[in-house]
Amino acid sequence: MVILKSRAEIDIMAQSGRIVAEALNALRGIVRPGVTTREIEKFVEVFVLDKGGLMAFKGYRGYPAGICASVNDEVVHGIPSSRTLKEGDIISIDLGVYKDGFYSDGAVTLPVGKTTPEAERLLRVTEEALYMGIENARPGKRVSDISASIQRHVEARGYSVVRVFVGHGIGRSLHEEPQVPNYTDSGHALRLKEGMTIAIEPMVNAGGYEVRVLEDGWTAVTTDGSLSAHFEHTVAVTGNGAKILTKIE
Repeated sequence: MVILKSRAEIDIMAQSGRIVAEALNALRGIVRPGVTTREIEKFVEVFVLDKGGLMAFKGYRGYPAGICASVNDEVVHGIPSSRTLKEGDIISIDLGVYKDGFYSDGAVTLPVGKTTPEAERLLRVTEEALYMGIENARPGKRVSDISASIQRHVEARGYSVVRVFVGHGIGRSLHEEPQVPNYTDSGHALRLKEGMTIAIEPMVNAGGYEVRVLEDGWTAVTTDGSLSAHFEHTVAVTGNGAKILTKIE
């Protein structure tokens, strides 16, 4: 069941969304060669708690960490560890925050130092695809319009969109209906309505779309070892179009 939110509830969600946005933005000064993914997690947790939020992922369905930190060919759900980032890596950081009864969710992929032109292009195309999806998050459109715009942009540039993991509704629960895939199929033609709140999150591989999960039961990597990027915003569907809740205005 899709749960519509009032304007007042969306305003409350925007508070957790702002914490997500500020934390991910702050990471641009933290992510660099020599830093471990666990150090990044500790920085984010202190930041979120200082802002009055709670880490949404910690313990969720048994997940053992506060953020997802996925490096290079890791698509999503990379568990922070003693792994040290190297010059030229890329790292996707996914963060959920809970505050005053509502969740927000966002992700960004950052270069570590100076990376390759190929990696820079992957990041650029993935972020572009996110905003194309957001442009279609308006009343009267369908979930499939979001999906098609993302898939079309990505595949026209020679990349692939991950099928196994998708975007989702969000609000008083971290995951709500509807699912928001980054590819089109016949099962996601739901009409968008004012008051819907969704997390749009293209996960884009430089190679094929197939992924596999490592022995830790969480970390998903590209089957062919190609690079993967992930960008995400929590968005409210309003009468004026999409309102991004995880963006610093």
